[in-house]
Amino acid sequence: ELSQAVVDAGAVPLLVLCIQEPEIALKRIAASTLSDISKHSPELAQTVVDARAIAHLAQLIPNPDAKLKRQVLSALSQIAKHSVDLAELVVEAEIFPVVLTCLKDSDEYVKKNGATLIREIAKHTPELSQLLVNSGGVAAVVDCIGSSKGTVRLPGIMTLGYMAAHSENLSMAVIVSKGIPPLCVCLIEEHEDHIKAAAAWALGQIGRHSAEHARHVAVANVLPTLLDIFVDTNSSEDLKMKASRFVVFATKKALKNILQKCTYLPALEPLLHEAPPSIMKHIIGQYSKVLPHDSKARRLFVTTGGLKKVQEIKAEPGSLLQEYINTINNCYPEEIVRY
Repeated sequence: ELSQAVVDAGAVPLLVLCIQEPEIALKRIAASTLSDISKHSPELAQTVVDARAIAHLAQLIPNPDAKLKRQVLSALSQIAKHSVDLAELVVEAEIFPVVLTCLKDSDEYVKKNGATLIREIAKHTPELSQLLVNSGGVAAVVDCIGSSKGTVRLPGIMTLGYMAAHSENLSMAVIVSKGIPPLCVCLIEEHEDHIKAAAAWALGQIGRHSAEHARHVAVANVLPTLLDIFVDTNSSEDLKMKASRFVVFATKKALKNILQKCTYLPALEPLLHEAPPSIMKHIIGQYSKVLPHDSKARRLFVTTGGLKKVQEIKAEPGSLLQEYINTINNCYPEEIVRY
């Protein structure tokens, strides 16, 4: 309501004039105010757009003043976040590839706000994400995650997750740009629950499309890391906290997404001996798909102790898990199963 009152008083065109003034301090405060007006609703953001603010803000992205850049990137993010149409208007102001230079900025807030702007564009549609790919932006986001720490990483992590969620091809673009290793590093290095959860979610989005996608995630040794976080957090005192519950949910969902597509058995084998029942059914399910058609995998499953482990699982009669176990046992002569 207060922002609406500012708009109704005719302030927006005057603020747009202020960002064109030579005085840096005036530019900063005007850009900051436009950001604060735009953040509340699509309608308020549209009034800023109608005053032709986007072109003037976009021209300030290369400005050397870090504090001004922070506010300019924030304002464009607050406009782009609301809808596809608004995001497209921001992109049409030719912010790519210049905005990618912000991801290498020495100022942490410029980096974070630059990544946030990219996230708010990429999240909307596959086409807007493809623009990021075409401008070389995926590698820039991956580098930004790798070279940052803490919450500065978060918008980049979310960008990769949104892109991967859109389509198989965009997910593969993230893989080809070496997006998986820094996400795995975030799982290990970061102590903030919401960053761990975001990294787990993004990895789940990358791996959920096909066996090939899941294999790329699996060979990066992501699955044991996700399982450790799931088991540790699930059994800790912190579960009373909402953020910790979110980590448990995110890691479980990511494991499920990846496991349901993963047919690369060497990555599944270590999990057989550690996974809790809620995850085990997905692992056994994948074995039940692969073993009937792969004689080499059947031999290995016996020699590595996998078949023995399956016999130890207590499954409810008639359950899906019991069906999976029966399918696996039916791959072998009865005396081997009993032995």
